[in-house]
Amino acid sequence: MGANCKSRVGALQQALGAGRAHLWALRSAACRGLAAAGVATLAACGGGGAGDAANADGCSVREQQDWLAAYMTDWYFWYRLSPRPSPASYIDTPSFFNALLYRGSDAAFPADRWSGRESTASFNRFFSEGQSLGYGVSVAGLEVTGQPAQPLWVRGVDPGSPAAAAGVQRGDRVLSLNGRAASDIIIADDFSALTASEVGQLLDVQLQRGSNTLTLRLVSAVYAITPVSGAQVFSSGTGRRVGYLAVKNMVSQALAPVDQAFAQFKAQEVQDLVLDLRYNGGGLVSVGGQLASYVAGLAPVGAPYATLLYNDRRAATNNQTYRFDRPANGLALTRVFVLTGPRTCSASEQLINGLRGVDVQVVAVGDTTCGKPVGFSPTSRCGQTYSVVNFESVNARNEGRYWDGFDATCTVAEDFQQPPGTLDDPLLVAAAQLADGANCPSTAMGAAADGRRAPLFARRAPGQRLRLDVRSDLLGH
Repeated sequence: MGANCKSRVGALQQALGAGRAHLWALRSAACRGLAAAGVATLAACGGGGAGDAANADGCSVREQQDWLAAYMTDWYFWYRLSPRPSPASYIDTPSFFNALLYRGSDAAFPADRWSGRESTASFNRFFSEGQSLGYGVSVAGLEVTGQPAQPLWVRGVDPGSPAAAAGVQRGDRVLSLNGRAASDIIIADDFSALTASEVGQLLDVQLQRGSNTLTLRLVSAVYAITPVSGAQVFSSGTGRRVGYLAVKNMVSQALAPVDQAFAQFKAQEVQDLVLDLRYNGGGLVSVGGQLASYVAGLAPVGAPYATLLYNDRRAATNNQTYRFDRPANGLALTRVFVLTGPRTCSASEQLINGLRGVDVQVVAVGDTTCGKPVGFSPTSRCGQTYSVVNFESVNARNEGRYWDGFDATCTVAEDFQQPPGTLDDPLLVAAAQLADGANCPSTAMGAAADGRRAPLFARRAPGQRLRLDVRSDLLGH
């Protein structure tokens, strides 16, 4: 991935940059899952270009299908294991694309649940312009899967979004969306109402806040994302200086506020750091590596952070290692507390793996992560950007393939009626106690109405795959 992206990628080149990689999970609107939680997948652009197979002109259905077949044979990580259907059996490009994906026939690899496609305009809006289209409200749908009697809580509201402007708050209970009862939405596992496809779409939301019922109308819009928030330094119970930082998106717009936060941490001589990645679905490998470099100040400059391994057809040209840097505001920490959950995915998991690869102690507090050690080299054709699994990622010790995610060191249930990053946040409280040398606090299922949920790992069978619930601002797979 050392060379510049092909010029035909156009605006996509601005989004990715030469030799950059991403960890972001994309989903089609019908998949309802991964992107909803901002899920991440690895993606890269460079050396030889993922678009080598896309030079031919023509956007008819058959021409796009022929290009897809050639591209997948050359670049798809699982090209040896994936189906090879005839294009003649499919009336459109999306159905043919889905038919090309690996189905899980090899015990060493789960089925591909990450590869996806979206409009190039949408892709560039997010990665190049740092903007999102939607309503800006996300719900805790994953936590109530198959439990229609349970409350559906607002999990988050994006700053500057239509939901924020209308006064929606985390901890509000969703009663209905566009007149459809929350219980019906949970039964159908259909949160698509939260996803907008264009500016000006309407979402009627009925909420319960305490004893009050609120009826709000949200109008979808484009708004700037906020990838970094909550930077602060506080004192633990024993007086340790602890820094806290929430990083939601591994995108270039995160770099400046991350540096500012670590300058604050360094000036105040923090002794421990809590990195909140519970809602981080991924982004650029390079940004994740830079964030890890701020944490691992004692790691040797040039030590491997992550190595991206492509299929045997692309390996010689495209395999690439990202390495630790030494930022001026970096901290010399030997351990870091990371707040995690099932929406901690892709680039954020890669950060955990990368730090452990250079012997930084990562203490995960919360719940098991999503399990996505693979990534994309996005390529565009006919107004669509395809993000298919192109490579797997390993750390300096050649460790990877964490398909079941990383288990929490200390399992703590999230409370959706408490704002993240405050001293009422049970995950942050637990991390501070651990920093003081205390044992992991016990967690239990709270009452159904109090916003607290037992950790998801306790409710899933071994090997069961978790999907991520839909959010309003991203398309996903």
